[in-house]
This record gives sequence, C-alpha cells and structure tokens, in this order.
Amino acid sequence: MRRLFVGKRLLWSLFFATAAFGFVSCGNDGEEADAHGVFYATEIVVSAESNGKLLEFDVQEGKNYQAGDLLGYTDTMDLALQIQQLEVKIRATLASRPDIPSQLNTLQAQLQTMERERNRVATLVDANAATTKQLDDVDAQIKILKSQIAATKSTLGTQSAAILENVEAMRIQMARLQNGLDKCKITAPITGTVLKKYIEPNELAYPGKPLFKIADITNMSIKVYVTEDQLSTIKVGQGAEIHIDTESGKDRVIKGKVSWISDKAEFTPKMIVTKKERANMVYAVKVSFKNDGSAKIGMPGDVYFK
Repeated sequence: MRRLFVGKRLLWSLFFATAAFGFVSCGNDGEEADAHGVFYATEIVVSAESNGKLLEFDVQEGKNYQAGDLLGYTDTMDLALQIQQLEVKIRATLASRPDIPSQLNTLQAQLQTMERERNRVATLVDANAATTKQLDDVDAQIKILKSQIAATKSTLGTQSAAILENVEAMRIQMARLQNGLDKCKITAPITGTVLKKYIEPNELAYPGKPLFKIADITNMSIKVYVTEDQLSTIKVGQGAEIHIDTESGKDRVIKGKVSWISDKAEFTPKMIVTKKERANMVYAVKVSFKNDGSAKIGMPGDVYFK
C-alpha cells in the first residue's frame, strides 16, 4: 500500500509540473512574432552651405535640439561688408534721380504766361487792335513749349526708370548676399537628437562638408517583412505591438500603428527571418510608434499585428 501511495504522489507531481510548463509556454512571450525587423528613425546629415572658418559650433552628441535652433555660424565678415557697400551705393544712386516736377516747373510757368498772352492778343485781334499774325506767333510759341515739356518729361522719365532698374539689380544682388549670409548660420533642421558630430569650432568649413547628424528618435519606426498570406490581414492604420528584449527576460511592449505597406514584392532580406522561415517573396511594412526611450536605432524588435 505504501508503494502504491508513493507512486500516486509521483504521478500527481509530474502532472502538475507538466501543466505548469504548458501554461508558461502558452503565454504571449512564447508566441511566435508575426514579423521581425530593426528600428530606424529619420536621420539627417547637416552639411555646410558656405566657405569659411567655423567661428562657433555649439553642438553636443546625444543632446536634443528644437527645429530652427541656432547651433553655430561660419565667418560672415566679407559678406556683411559687401552688403553695407551695396546699401551705400543704392542710396547714392537713388539720390541721383531727376526731380521731374521741379525741372518742369520753369517750362510750365512759361506755358502759362504764353497762354495768358494769347488770350490778350486774341482780345486785341477781336477789337482790331492787333493782327492775326501776332496771334499765330503766340500759338506757335505755345506749341513749341508744349513739345519741350513732353520731351523733357519723357527724357527725365526714362532716366528715372533706368536708375530704378539699376537700383533693383543692386537689391537683387544684395538679396543674394543676404542669402549667402543666412547660409553661414547653422541651424537644426528638425527636432531631434544629435547622433554624430563631424567638425569642431575653428575648423574650415566648405559647401558639402558634413557638420553633424541629427535624428528624430521620438517618432520612430520599425521596418518588417511579411509574406503574401499575411499581407491580406494587414492594413494601414492597423494597430500593432512591438516587443523589445530586455535583460529581465520580459519583453518591453510598445504600441504602434502600420503607417506604410509596400505595393511591390521583393526577395527576403538576408538579415530578416519571417514567420514562414524566409519565404522567397515578401512585402515591406513600416510600423510607426512614439518612442519612450526604449528603442534604439538599429536595435531588433518583434511585431505582433492586432
């Protein structure tokens, strides 16, 4: 009887151990992920847009910056002096514009005098106190004065227009210099974290030279690949869970949404293992999420579509 009792206890112990193992294995951690991939973010390499010594460059790797923050600038002295020179030249050119009204005042006054004289002579002709030739002479003088006024107005207007055109050309040139001056400023193109710094203050910068790399690590994505049969159950806007391995053995879970699905099949990338163990043709899917600091660029992750 004792042996039978011991045998029953052993059987019950094995039963509970097997049941417990089965319960753990059926948990979410044991479930195979729908897809696997690596995390990435929008990375921008900011390059210099002007030549000159980097006079100031307040950039630190790992530090967050807001879009538009001024991070440094290259030497701007030469451009600033050229702009000042053009400003002086514009003022001098504008000062040389002819004063059309003042230059026409004399001719206008002569015309008014001749018109009064014509009225007087016309009255005398009506009274037979003057000849018609005298009236014709006055009319001829009036006609000449009107022609002089028109010619002078046209000439002065042409001169003034030419001066204004020259000033406009100088202003365009100054705008180009101002644009070059603005390019000497180094700003953050996006809100993000500096990943890499390539240059130090007082080094020479030139157009195209990389200065630093910045990435938005708050709004990140994971790119995964799914097979054709999985594709029919996935749509843009669909929710997903992103699992990240941790040292404790319990996955870190982040909520995300499908933001893009490729409409073109491609061969499975070598580094990706899909649910069906490297199917020949797969579709790329991007799952976007708000990063709480757990995800790092290049880190692997698992995706469970909901």
